[in-house]
Amino acid sequence: MKYIDLFAGAGGLSEGFYREGFIPIAHIEKDKNACLTLKTRIAYHYLKERDRLDLYVKYLKSEISRDSLYRYIPSFHLDTVINQEISESTLDALFKEIDPMVDDGLDLIVGGPPCQAYSYASAHIKHKNKDLIYLYELYGEFLKRYKPKMFIFENVPGLHTADDGKYFEGLKKCFMEIGYKLNDKKLDASKFDIPQKRERIIIIGWRVDLDLSYPEFEDKISNTKINDLFVDLPKLKQGESILAGSYNRQKASEYVQNYIRNGIEVLTQHTARSHNERDLNIYKMAIEKWQEGVRLKNSDIPEDMRTQQNITSFLDRFKVVDGDGYSHTMIAHIAKDGHYYIHPDINQLRSISVREAARIQSFPDDYFFEGSRTSAFTQIGNAVPPILAQSIAKVIRYKIEELNGQ
Repeated sequence: MKYIDLFAGAGGLSEGFYREGFIPIAHIEKDKNACLTLKTRIAYHYLKERDRLDLYVKYLKSEISRDSLYRYIPSFHLDTVINQEISESTLDALFKEIDPMVDDGLDLIVGGPPCQAYSYASAHIKHKNKDLIYLYELYGEFLKRYKPKMFIFENVPGLHTADDGKYFEGLKKCFMEIGYKLNDKKLDASKFDIPQKRERIIIIGWRVDLDLSYPEFEDKISNTKINDLFVDLPKLKQGESILAGSYNRQKASEYVQNYIRNGIEVLTQHTARSHNERDLNIYKMAIEKWQEGVRLKNSDIPEDMRTQQNITSFLDRFKVVDGDGYSHTMIAHIAKDGHYYIHPDINQLRSISVREAARIQSFPDDYFFEGSRTSAFTQIGNAVPPILAQSIAKVIRYKIEELNGQ
């Protein structure tokens, strides 16, 4: 079962489909660091399947370089990652590169264009960036070209309301005219055994000649809390990092053992950003209030400590991750500052680390994000949680196997 991943990011969506036996023909992504993350993940899977994860561990420990790691991987695997923006001007070149790979048909296209233009916060801004907003038309060009059996289109709930609903109607019309039926549902990651409240629109489409329908998903409510997710991670102060170290002696929770640790006992990218004294004082206030069950509002912060004077809207700029419950939605804004993701432990008094953010998104600890700390946070915040992606991939695999008579 072959697929193409458009607007691939760090590969959260692709990871889920790979785990279910799908073979990636191409991952197209404009961000250089995200492309390197994809290649490093390809290296991980290739070496794992050949019982050579010792080489990957050496890379995690910085005992070999990234270039040295990649030398162990056949180039045609790494070449599935195409570092290119998808635009009208690049389509011909992209098709020319991908055409030889799609020699006997394509089962699936997956992906979700950048969603910032029609998130809840910006949905009221009509045509904020037309080139960004109407990227679904470019997605449609790939459907026209390769005519896969099915496609998956992922995005934020604001997809429905962007431009007073005209965006979504245009999307549906575009895909139907190409020759696809489709339906969509709002899926919450917390119902897929992920300790995060994260709603996303998942559109699933299928060629009109196929007798298919939108699949049913069984709820699997996560019993894991954030404190369970973090329990085996060494405590950090703000500005501290563990780039390639050990876990603490606290036994990992069952969830972490099943989904996160995966047998590689090297903890990477457990790195926390630094904060100034004013922010740390606000963090302390936020945690203390949260321990009482109350969220800190911007209006609660003394005027001389406020970083923003707005006390009528966006009041929850400083937000503690619920250690005794689920995290709130992880978004790419975490790359700009950590104010919206304050660690629940007042003794650590910091925002969450890169590795903690990755765990909230259900990435295993052996998933390495290339680039700076800021880039890693961006990649994580934009990603589809791999566990959610795998749940989708599983039901899609069944449908495609039925079509193929397997």
